Amino acid sequence: MTYLFNTVLFQPLLNLLVFFYNVIPGHDVGIAIILLTLVIKLILYPFSLQSIRSQKALQNLQPKIDAVKKQYKDDKEKQAKEMMALYKSEKVNPLSSCLPLLIQLPFLIAVYQVFRTGLDSSSLNLLYPFVQNPGHLNSISLGLIDLSKPNVALAFLTGLAQFWQTKMLIVKRPPKKMPGAKDEDMMAIMNQQMLYFMPVLTVIISVGLPSGLVLYWFLMTVLTAAQQLWMFRKDKTKEVEVINTK
Repeated sequence: MTYLFNTVLFQPLLNLLVFFYNVIPGHDVGIAIILLTLVIKLILYPFSLQSIRSQKALQNLQPKIDAVKKQYKDDKEKQAKEMMALYKSEKVNPLSSCLPLLIQLPFLIAVYQVFRTGLDSSSLNLLYPFVQNPGHLNSISLGLIDLSKPNVALAFLTGLAQFWQTKMLIVKRPPKKMPGAKDEDMMAIMNQQMLYFMPVLTVIISVGLPSGLVLYWFLMTVLTAAQQLWMFRKDKTKEVEVINTK
């Protein structure tokens, strides 16, 4: 399994990073990481697209989910059956948004390995014959940041990016409370906790990682959030056009 992981993910990503490092004027590893991130984002684009669509479908379905929970609040078994029937009738799989994230996880692990050992000259023996061996990768980017060491500022920026991305997925609920709306109140509380928990967790993890990996994490989060924003606005425009044609 380790050999397969190294052959399919780690080694190609390491070679791609070194290739970009070689061809970039000035041999800036930070710019090489940006280009590597863009390539990985393009590879994972279909999966992230499916994940965002699934999350958006669940978001749009939330009012109906709330109605089912309210109607069958005293019968959990009936509630579960009606929820499954609702998902089936609306052709929404509540787990479909998780699979694309799981597919992205091996890439994150591989990138972590690249920045944990790939910036060391001892790993350059894994380069393909057609990729020039630079002998050493200078981890200083723009003459300022050492991407082989943690960077607190970049960790906080990544946390803010995570906050932006998470906030877009929070379902807005009407402020008016209704009788028997304990489930809705609990979901709202969980949403608010997730809104702040994920960014804080991101910062806590990031401050102990090489900033090259955090830069990758930051860029992927920003790109995914921008993709979400574009898709949500596109869907909203379509909804307005449909309403105007009626």
